[in-house]
Amino acid sequence: MKTPNSLGLRRELQSTFDEALVSVTEALKGEGFGVLTEIDVRDTFKKKLGVDFRRYRILGACNPPLAHEALQAEIEAGLSMPCNVVVYESDTGKAIVTAVDPAKTVAAMGNPKLTALAESLRQKLARVLDRLE
Repeated sequence: MKTPNSLGLRRELQSTFDEALVSVTEALKGEGFGVLTEIDVRDTFKKKLGVDFRRYRILGACNPPLAHEALQAEIEAGLSMPCNVVVYESDTGKAIVTAVDPAKTVAAMGNPKLTALAESLRQKLARVLDRLE
């Protein structure tokens, strides 16, 4: 079940963290996104802080045609790019996936040209989460 949170969309999966990383990447591809960046938060905290943390990845997803359109409409739209998709391991060992809601982040820019584009991005990200199990 896809549920909203304060900044985006959230889905708790039956799959493991590793399975979720693969399925999220594939589902993103199905909606025209590529993963530009991948931040391993657990590894970074271990190396930089010497602390343990749950398995947690931040994927920077980009849909090039929509990114181009957004930057044509508002050059500073890059502040809200790429679309972050987070995969982390819950306390029960299952994966949680959250995705930013572009409609919420773009609203702060106040550019009406971006409103429809942000809604299109939101729908694509919602379909990504809907494909996950």
